[in-house]
Amino acid sequence: MSKKILSALFGAGLAALALSPAAMAESQELAEMHAEMDGCEACHADGEPSADGAYEFEQCQSCHGTLDEMDAVHQPHEGNLMCADCHAPHDMNVGDKPACDSCHDDGRTAESTLK
Repeated sequence: MSKKILSALFGAGLAALALSPAAMAESQELAEMHAEMDGCEACHADGEPSADGAYEFEQCQSCHGTLDEMDAVHQPHEGNLMCADCHAPHDMNVGDKPACDSCHDDGRTAESTLK
């Protein structure tokens, strides 16, 4: 699958359906799904988190593209945020959407931003 298709599926919360029959059966943590690809090294150099998250951010972009290449929710964050600032891979399940109100107090949601 191309990274643009996967990115769209992740945004729609459908990646679990496209990637793994096992993921369809139950909720799966983002980190677990990525670890199934290549162990912890799928995201972390030598399997260990970097001090500043830059390596992990590069890994996200190598598969999913840059924020600027993504949808209207992601594009304004280019140069300001890293993926893990909103998508907590060890705390969120596949298909979970981060809450915009974690940073924005104007009532916006990911869905309303795309309309």
